[in-house]
Amino acid sequence: MESPIERIKLSQTAKDQLLKLRRSTKIDQWNILCRWAFCRSLAEPTPPSPVPIPQDSNVEMTWRIFGGEMSDILLLALKQRCHNDGYPIDKETLATQFRLHLHRGIGYLAGDQNIKKIEDLIQLAMKD
Repeated sequence: MESPIERIKLSQTAKDQLLKLRRSTKIDQWNILCRWAFCRSLAEPTPPSPVPIPQDSNVEMTWRIFGGEMSDILLLALKQRCHNDGYPIDKETLATQFRLHLHRGIGYLAGDQNIKKIEDLIQLAMKD
């Protein structure tokens, strides 16, 4: 399945937040933390605010690296979320919504004071 975004470049703020998460969860790979963050944002009932997100960090990855074996599933989840939120499913909208969800999710995870270890991420995922 063709991805809506070829390369993902994070903001410096998101990079700093991911560094905090790396220290607390001991998850070293950016892409794994980004998957958790993306899914965390998708779980929210409201769409992310349409704010400009700078691409001013040195953290960059391809869509395939971001998604790994789950890249097609994550793309389908993004498309479904855009559909549910009333957005078109064109490449530009998908790319924009992906960036907004990713950065919102990173902010949510980094701001969650209950996340102190990897098990806390799992507990978050198990919540109703």
